[in-house]
Amino acid sequence: MSYHHQKRIRLLDIFRGIAILGTLGTNIWIFAYLGDISYIFTFDHYEWWSSIDHFIRILSLSLVNGKLLGLLAIMFGIGLELKYQQSLRKGRPWPGVYLWTSLFLLIEGFLHFTFVMEYDILMAYAIAAIIVAFIVKAGMKYIKRSLILIGVIHLLFILLLFLAGLTQQISGNFLGDMQETTYLYENKSWLDQIQYRLSNFLSLRGEAIFTIPLNVFLFLTGVLLMRKGAFANDAKGRYIRRKMLQIGLCVGLPLNLLLFVPGGLFDFPVRYLFAPILSIGYMGLIAFMVEKKESLHVWGILEKVGKASLSCYVMQNILCSIIFYGWGLGVAPLEDSFIILLILCLVSVVQVLFVILWLKFYKHGPMEAGRKFMTRLVMPINSK
Repeated sequence: MSYHHQKRIRLLDIFRGIAILGTLGTNIWIFAYLGDISYIFTFDHYEWWSSIDHFIRILSLSLVNGKLLGLLAIMFGIGLELKYQQSLRKGRPWPGVYLWTSLFLLIEGFLHFTFVMEYDILMAYAIAAIIVAFIVKAGMKYIKRSLILIGVIHLLFILLLFLAGLTQQISGNFLGDMQETTYLYENKSWLDQIQYRLSNFLSLRGEAIFTIPLNVFLFLTGVLLMRKGAFANDAKGRYIRRKMLQIGLCVGLPLNLLLFVPGGLFDFPVRYLFAPILSIGYMGLIAFMVEKKESLHVWGILEKVGKASLSCYVMQNILCSIIFYGWGLGVAPLEDSFIILLILCLVSVVQVLFVILWLKFYKHGPMEAGRKFMTRLVMPINSK
């Protein structure tokens, strides 16, 4: 079996496609509850045994929340490594143009934050990409040292949060009063929402800043996986992917199901510590399934989504804003978990249909094409 298709590693595009569609599996709950992010935690909403709706929400978050973002961050690291290797082959300076690409991503993230959704991930990824680009330039020794140092710092910080939870020093109150936010998204105009995001920029970017070390760690993980040959079409690559499957699922799945423990005690460890372990397991599982049934039509569809992943990410959030917010169809607040997941499926289908149609006429997604155009504009500047 060959993962390579038109000079791209097919499996990586499939990963990206699944990661982007799966990211909506977390964001859909934020949209459905009008920006009340307490519903993606369990501090105040943990009675999973009280109704089928609560059970479905927490089960969904156990399997998705943070997991697909972790997968996406690893994919960014893999993409960075591919760009780095390309720069070496072509004799181009590094980071060079990649810094411009990251800057464009930062701007795109700011625009997405301002006009669409305050929980944008692109800005944090752009900053992590710039940091990792210089770590990679420093060499393998610094990559490993940075991975260990950042991993230990992040682990200790999450451990402190967990201990604070044990001593009941944190609760759902740390999120603040969500009533103002839910009122805004249910009753106010789109322009009012833009003003709210810009006026509260730093507070709304708190998680993005907090997760930069985690993202750097996951980017570096992607770099190392690529260098170790984890996605090569040979015996070594298959062995690594099988280990990713075994360790990721056997360790990651039980740890992420700790979200069912009442009181939100494991909310932070699950989202910010255990989720990436399951992300690795998902990568191994997807690779295994592709190896066994490579001819399935669904892989080609996910591959297309992966090629236009940035466009799909922004598109899904625009569609959900229109569906849920008051200035659009005003479906939210919506507590029926079946309906929420049905809307998730419908939005995913719309994205897939759009991508299939778009890529029949164009090589890249609209935002991907825009970034390539901007990169070409600065390449002569960078090469001087």
